[in-house]
Amino acid sequence: MIQTPYLLFLGDAPDQLAAKVAQGIKDWRPENAVGQFRMPACGTTVGLQDMTLEEGLAAGAKTLVIGVANRGGYISAEWKEILVSALNMGYDIASGLHNLLRDENELMAAARVNGRTLFDVRIPSVAYPIANGKNRTGKRCLAIGTDCSVGKMYTGLAMDTEMHARGMNSTFRPTGQTGILITGGGVPLDAVIADFMAGAVEYLTPDNDADHWDHIEGQGSLFHVSYSGVTMALIHGGQPDALILCHEPTRTHMRGLPEYDLPSLEALRDMALPIARVANPACKVVGISVNTQHLADDKFEAYLAEVEARMGLPAVDPFRQGAARLVDALADI
Repeated sequence: MIQTPYLLFLGDAPDQLAAKVAQGIKDWRPENAVGQFRMPACGTTVGLQDMTLEEGLAAGAKTLVIGVANRGGYISAEWKEILVSALNMGYDIASGLHNLLRDENELMAAARVNGRTLFDVRIPSVAYPIANGKNRTGKRCLAIGTDCSVGKMYTGLAMDTEMHARGMNSTFRPTGQTGILITGGGVPLDAVIADFMAGAVEYLTPDNDADHWDHIEGQGSLFHVSYSGVTMALIHGGQPDALILCHEPTRTHMRGLPEYDLPSLEALRDMALPIARVANPACKVVGISVNTQHLADDKFEAYLAEVEARMGLPAVDPFRQGAARLVDALADI
């Protein structure tokens, strides 16, 4: 088990999106984070106290968590120097990067000498089956997005939190490194061999009570040419009964792809629903989750009202407003 609390390593993250792992832990498990460590070139913050490695230890931190999800998931030489120092000082290190800690000789040597542990949460721990497409008992809700990093995980966590507050039967099912670090389990879906991705989602969301809801963490986007494959696996493996459309309205292009425009919510609905009905003919689009963090207080409600009127579905920012209306939208399923 990864020891808590954490010191969150932001490194030289250029912007808020790059630090989404740290931001997610801070927002959903603040009791597990004593502070943040930033290199001089870091261009963002998650709003925690800046600490040196020494200060983090003094505050009780046991694990340095790499809170950055950079494109390609690599560990730079500058990062490595800091990570080795952390191991020498007594930290464990946890990472969700594609570039594994265990593949870095300097880190492995420092961990061995100091009796510390390296946690690579993006390594599948199960031999997942190939999907069989059989119907499963229980109910499932999947968040899908117009782009990457638009709030799919936050939507699932907020809906699960709301259901628990109501005494309902609900589980959040993580499929990425941030969700796994928040909850302590899940499937690192983008590290699963392609033929087994849909089967991994079936494994993650097994038969359950008739009134139980699985909130499946979405990944990628059907419209993102880099990451559409993982989204398709979630749709078919998850066999969702309900889809929540997720959107960030201030984006000018797909993340990492400046030549690609974002699709409309209508385009997302019209593409995703027929695909979902291949595995579950009863699937419905029931609501819209909008990440309004970059819209001012006097503008976000008007935007949500316009989307709701246009789409004929409840439109909310579940982190800013709560997920009650999205949970209400599941009542008829």
